[in-house]
Amino acid sequence: MADQLYLSLWFPNFRFEALPGALVSILRQFSKVSGETRVSAATVYPLSFTESPVFQRVYVNDDRSETGEDSIIENAVAEATEQLHDDMAYEFEMKWRLWAPEPNEAPISEAALDTLWRREPFTVKIIGFGPQFDQAAYEQNGHIRVDFGLDTPWIMDEEQEEVLDFETQKHVQQNIEVLLAFTLSVEKHCGISSRLLWTESGEPLAEKLIARLQRLN
Repeated sequence: MADQLYLSLWFPNFRFEALPGALVSILRQFSKVSGETRVSAATVYPLSFTESPVFQRVYVNDDRSETGEDSIIENAVAEATEQLHDDMAYEFEMKWRLWAPEPNEAPISEAALDTLWRREPFTVKIIGFGPQFDQAAYEQNGHIRVDFGLDTPWIMDEEQEEVLDFETQKHVQQNIEVLLAFTLSVEKHCGISSRLLWTESGEPLAEKLIARLQRLN
């Protein structure tokens, strides 16, 4: 069953005023791994995620855009965090391209050998939490949390493993390697004190990823 995947990050002796710089640092590492240099959307939530945003901007990142400079990481973060409030959360969306199978209506046993894969854009949300947002939720979520969306690009259904061909195994492994590359890059370059890769259900994802890599190799 698909599960939501997150990466929580904590910084040593963290001061709220340092949040914009920390967000830029995480977004830069994502850019290095993904090849995407611009933010696709920015949103600021007051009090909790159930409240209406107090700031929201969607960027058009193509040749027609007249605001392309605004979506550069440093500029997008500066605009959204111009007014820092300790009861707000600052969310930035970027995209990376992961391998995904094209839809196929045939039964698994018949479709597995004919599955076509292509790189598809997946949205990742990088969120910085004010210390008073959602009753100090940063203590569990991290000073910054990365929301990867559903874990399906990295975790295959157990019933599919017996019929996976070489191409499928290779693409899943490549997706896992991209995820781990980003996580390790953040650990190496962003000055964090701790990190936690976790799923909404609480299942031990790290162990599942290691076991999956071992079976694919």
